[in-house]
Amino acid sequence: MIETAPDATRVTMTNLPVENPAFLLNREMSWLAFNRRVLEEAEDESNPLLERIKFLSITASNLDEFFEVRLAGLVQQIEDGHVLTLPDGITLLQQRDMVAKETHDFLAAQYRCWNDLLHPALAAEGIRVLEIDQLDANERAFVDDYCDRELDPLLTPVTIDPSHPFPRVINKALCLAFLLKRNRSAVIYTGVVTVPRALPRLVRLPSKQTTDYIFLADLVAHHAKEMYKGYEILASAAFRATRNSNLYVQEEESRSLLELVRSELHNRRKGDVVRLEIEAGASPEITDRLQVNFDLEDWQVFRTDGPVNLSRLMNICEQTNRPDLKFRPFAPRELRLSPKTEDLFEEIRRNDILLHHPYDSYEPVVALIESAAEDARVLSIKQTLYRTGENSRVVPALIEAATHKEVTAVVELRARFDEASNIRWARELEDAGVQVFHGVVGLKTHCKLALLVRRDPDGTTRRYAHLGTGNYNSVTARFYTDLSLMTADPQITNAVSDVFAYLTAYSEHASYEPLLVSPLTLSMRCLEMIEREAEHARAGRPARIIAKMNSLLDKNTIHALYRASQAGVEIDLIIRGICALRPGIPGVSERIRVRSIVGRFLEHSRIYLFANGGNEQIYAGSADWMHRNLYERVEVLFPVREAKLRKRLREEILAAYLADTKKARVLTEAGVYLRAERANGDKPFSAQDFLIALVEGKAKLQDIPGAESVEEGAPKPEVVAKPRSRRAGTTTKA
Repeated sequence: MIETAPDATRVTMTNLPVENPAFLLNREMSWLAFNRRVLEEAEDESNPLLERIKFLSITASNLDEFFEVRLAGLVQQIEDGHVLTLPDGITLLQQRDMVAKETHDFLAAQYRCWNDLLHPALAAEGIRVLEIDQLDANERAFVDDYCDRELDPLLTPVTIDPSHPFPRVINKALCLAFLLKRNRSAVIYTGVVTVPRALPRLVRLPSKQTTDYIFLADLVAHHAKEMYKGYEILASAAFRATRNSNLYVQEEESRSLLELVRSELHNRRKGDVVRLEIEAGASPEITDRLQVNFDLEDWQVFRTDGPVNLSRLMNICEQTNRPDLKFRPFAPRELRLSPKTEDLFEEIRRNDILLHHPYDSYEPVVALIESAAEDARVLSIKQTLYRTGENSRVVPALIEAATHKEVTAVVELRARFDEASNIRWARELEDAGVQVFHGVVGLKTHCKLALLVRRDPDGTTRRYAHLGTGNYNSVTARFYTDLSLMTADPQITNAVSDVFAYLTAYSEHASYEPLLVSPLTLSMRCLEMIEREAEHARAGRPARIIAKMNSLLDKNTIHALYRASQAGVEIDLIIRGICALRPGIPGVSERIRVRSIVGRFLEHSRIYLFANGGNEQIYAGSADWMHRNLYERVEVLFPVREAKLRKRLREEILAAYLADTKKARVLTEAGVYLRAERANGDKPFSAQDFLIALVEGKAKLQDIPGAESVEEGAPKPEVVAKPRSRRAGTTTKA
């Protein structure tokens, strides 16, 4: 059951206007707060050590993309003279200054984590990251041989002079800069060497007693005297330039989106520099020369108190064979067919199948596509592809199927940083005879759909569909939480067919029910369902919203949620990343609670529950409540119609996330995320750990704290916020 709203006559809060910009949090600061939560996982000693290294590395790669895309766009707007007031009421310049301060503070926190926590902890476990002057004789001999044999052939030293202009270093390439002086010359030259990407960023050293590494950049610096013979090396420093990586695609002006995206990819590596990372101990002259060359303001120079580019630390996790320092592996639950069921198609005809990855194996999804490719009864396959991965089994299955049946693929070429891979897949699919499309002009195709037409043994031609919240990618399915629905429901499969007609022919239907499709119906229907909950609350009927998503930014949706809260609707939002909604504002959002869960798996599933006066509706799908998802992409939310599947979503999945007091952070009215703790001091509960234990048969639904009260519709146990440590630099304001 779902909690019933109080009688409308007892709702006494003042209904303030909800459009005040002060009621919204800043988008960029909210994203940076999310990255802080990832950093907290690196600081958290309850996580295995190598996993903490991984979390730190992820914060660095996250920040790279933030600068390449979000900050680059902001800088571009300012340089173009745009004068805008953002939704939260601040200007572009104010936002830039806020972000500049926060990113510099965050950099300091990252390196405190590495220098004070992780580096010493690794050494205590016999995993050492050494510098040249720490090597013994055997290791130094190995390094010299490695430099001569592996490194030197890949190096191209450059000295800057009128005949040798400053090289256009590619985006995020790790480089070394040198101050050089020729014998008998007073001129100080700049030298630049790019660290080869073909070699591992951390080189494993020979050692029997410990696991030792050295950074490749240190080897390049060590080898510099061999590259710059005839020069005196006065100083050196590692640096890295981050460039604007936005693709500025005017597809309406192009005859071929594929060729347009392919040509624009070359420009990505040459975009304007928006950030310079350089060793904190670098010579001021080196820093000044680089800053002038890249035409950067002071705030765009980031001095690192340790190795430049912490994302390189991922190599330690990948190369170190220490299972005891990693998360315990688990085997996902395999799908078992019903007794006497012959195949997956018959199982889907009997009942809808709901899978929760990675707790449920992703293999049935791949098997559905592969079996459809091989099954002579399957007449056609239609599939959307957004991020498929390098070693996809889905794409080869589509290629194989194209030899003897109709196959259509809608490949989104503009999936950020997967463009090159998707272009290659699109060409291979086309060469194999697959009909390849790239969606609707001006819109990204982000929905996750597969549609199979099959002539079944009873002679009936049926449609089968897979609808998901995640990409058709078997690798990410192991560490992203996502949902898959496999169904033969005629209403759903017919609607999926209509969506494909929209994608391939721009054919608009009057209705896509029971699906919600953006940019056509999704936003309008979500707003209607939120208002419907408000009406139920005012009438004293069951009214509640539970929504799980990656980000919440759309102003119209936020204002609707505020009005629903004012009407008495209890609203729980589980938002991994950006949240512009400010909960707990008296008279506005007192009934809204926001939590973020950051843990072992990346929370990627989107689930939307509406109590609907007792006639509950639950949707899942590819869309967040963001402007881009609602108006700039083709997205699909699909209903989960079977009662037992809705019960699983409500009482197993959503209940676990709402009960989490170990990995959950609660958003306060001030825009600060604080760790959640139960008021009664019970043992912290992790939703992800619980769901693993459930798969392994070591837990049951009754183990979810408050499970009985949630099922009976009673108020949830009180959750209090626990302040975080200031020592580790984790206090964040947004």
